[in-house]
Amino acid sequence: MTKLSVNVNKIALLRNARALERPDVVHFAGLALKSGAQGITIHPRPDERHIRKSDVAPLSRVVSQFPNAEFNIEGNPFHQLMDIVRDIKPHQVTLVPDEVAASTSDHGWDLRADGARLEPIIKELKSIGVRVSLFMDPSGDQMIIAKELGADRVELYTENYANAYNTKDQGQVTDRYRDAAISATEVGLGLNAGHDLNLDNLSYFLSQLPQVEEVSIGHALTADAIEYGIENTVQRYLAQIQRSYT
Repeated sequence: MTKLSVNVNKIALLRNARALERPDVVHFAGLALKSGAQGITIHPRPDERHIRKSDVAPLSRVVSQFPNAEFNIEGNPFHQLMDIVRDIKPHQVTLVPDEVAASTSDHGWDLRADGARLEPIIKELKSIGVRVSLFMDPSGDQMIIAKELGADRVELYTENYANAYNTKDQGQVTDRYRDAAISATEVGLGLNAGHDLNLDNLSYFLSQLPQVEEVSIGHALTADAIEYGIENTVQRYLAQIQRSYT
């Protein structure tokens, strides 16, 4: 069944609005895991607008208290990410081509342009025992390149799906994601997904792409937690994942 990894960036963003340590991002991550989430995701950026370098080791430790949970660190490997990863050695690193000033990740890699730069990074990550995922648009022809570069998985960038959900374009856009998923699995890549997935659109997406091994959800889940509480919210997301299989 698809695993739920909770992205805690927005919890850290709220904390950073004041010179306080509340909300406690490590405590929140622990609550998410106690509530049934199978992983924690962070995306540290050079300006530390949300996750700080000082957060990473404590978050890694709290994840380690849950034997089946995984720690996923996302980010651009050319923006000071690699020093963090070499020190922590998370279960998975998701390489993302975001710009320093970007408010959020908004596109996947073009491996024809960036593959040569990524290949030695992928090789190094795998040499230290880290699973490597590449953040990708739903383009089937790039999946072959991702595999050739040594990636273990790809994470499909799902904003376009989220925008099309419940519109006349839903079927056509979903077909594009389904085709990319088939291309990825045919060459032996694992499949993750994330960006703007929420309680409304998650179940349908997973019902159409049953190959997805992990979804990483942050913004929507954080907003829902304000309304429902973290335990209830995680359980609602897990229920939507379960629903996709029925």
